[in-house]
Amino acid sequence: MKLTSALAGLSIVIFSSIASASGDHAGGHNPAVAIGIPGKPESVTRTITIDMWDSMRFTPATITVKHNETIKFIVRNRGKIAHEMVLGTEKELKEHYEVMKKNPGMEHADDNMVTVQPGKTGEIIWHFTKAGTVDFACLLPGHYEAGMKGTVKVDAKPGKRGSTTKHKH
Repeated sequence: MKLTSALAGLSIVIFSSIASASGDHAGGHNPAVAIGIPGKPESVTRTITIDMWDSMRFTPATITVKHNETIKFIVRNRGKIAHEMVLGTEKELKEHYEVMKKNPGMEHADDNMVTVQPGKTGEIIWHFTKAGTVDFACLLPGHYEAGMKGTVKVDAKPGKRGSTTKHKH
């Protein structure tokens, strides 16, 4: 009886540890602190299309937005293999990439990332709440190392919805 109870207890500890270590990868990341927050479709101020290529490049690879601007990224996979776009800090992306190399079948379901199959399109809506630089990359094994990364430069001057520049005489 004691052996059965001990084995049951040990099994619970082992399975709890495995579950905690592996995570479900549908959450658990908190990039909002450093790079912004998920945007709302009704708050989108601009749409930017990003193409992903099998040459392991994003086009464009450098984007400029305004502080407090909400961007809808249309992410198109122009290649013949899967690619993804993940927004984060350089440190977060590097750490996440190391996990991806060990778990290549890991699926992403967070608001700051999208995986796109060949010939398909995905989207990310993101509200940039802090000025500075936000990085993005494809974290599928081999892609990040091959240079599939880019940056979003967030200007300190706040974006204004529907604003226009008037020429004075």
